[in-house]
Formats: sequence, structure tokens, C-alpha cells
Amino acid sequence: MSSTEYITLYIGGQLFGAAVSRIHDVFAPESITPVPLATKEVAGLLNLRGRIVTAIDARSRLGLPKREDDASVMAIGIEKGTESFGLLIDEVGEVKTLDDGDREDVPSNLDPVWAQIASGVYRLDDGLLVVIDIDKILAFESETDADRGAKAA
Repeated sequence: MSSTEYITLYIGGQLFGAAVSRIHDVFAPESITPVPLATKEVAGLLNLRGRIVTAIDARSRLGLPKREDDASVMAIGIEKGTESFGLLIDEVGEVKTLDDGDREDVPSNLDPVWAQIASGVYRLDDGLLVVIDIDKILAFESETDADRGAKAA
């Protein structure tokens, strides 16, 4: 049976997983520079080893309340096409190797916003792991561009 390695992430107390194959870095962002007029999901820009990357706030993307100002923040470095992103999360867990056969479809009762970015779930002993689809969590950009085009038409 085939399996996939996931890095576990905590966002707003919920356990998520992202395929290790899509993660380039795990880091603690030092400073984030705000971007004027950016969408609410864009926390700003940050420097990752000399590269400027767009910081995406996973809490905002998932419709969760903002983290406390003094709360620690972690980020995972991901890419979509030629763009680099830092997905801001609350905490990084461990790497879990899970059997692909145990993966279930996204439940119909999962929050609709979460369902948009999920590609499946795993039932674990300690709760539900929601698998984040990296392309879907970054899809808001093209949706925003499409919305602008539709409004201009």
C-alpha cells in the first residue's frame, strides 16, 4: 500500500497536514513587512534566506480569529509556479507517514471555507487531520484576479 509523508501543522488549535513533498522550509519569520492594499490573507512580505516571499496568514485564509500579538508564529515555505510563499501557522508538529488507503474524502459537514482548501482527512487517535491542498490554499490570488476581471467587464 502506498503512503504519503505529511508535516503536521496546528492552526487555531486544529490539526492539519501538508505533504512534505510540497514544503521547502520550516522557519520562524523574523519580521513581516505589510503590503498596502493587499488582500486580507496577505500578511506581508518576508525575507527567507535572501529571497523575498509573500507571507500568507493561514488563520485569515481559514476564517479564524487573528492570533494574539504576543503569540509565536511559524511558517512553512511553499511554492506555486515561480512564486514563493511563507504560510503563517501557529505551530509545527511532527512528520507522519500515513497510508493513502486510510485517507477519507472531505466530510460534507466540514466548514465550507476549510473544505475549499482540503483534499481529504485522516481519522487519527488524537483527532481529525485535515489535509491541506497547497494549490488550493494559495488559489485566492487567481480568484481575486478573476473577480476583478468580472467586475471590470
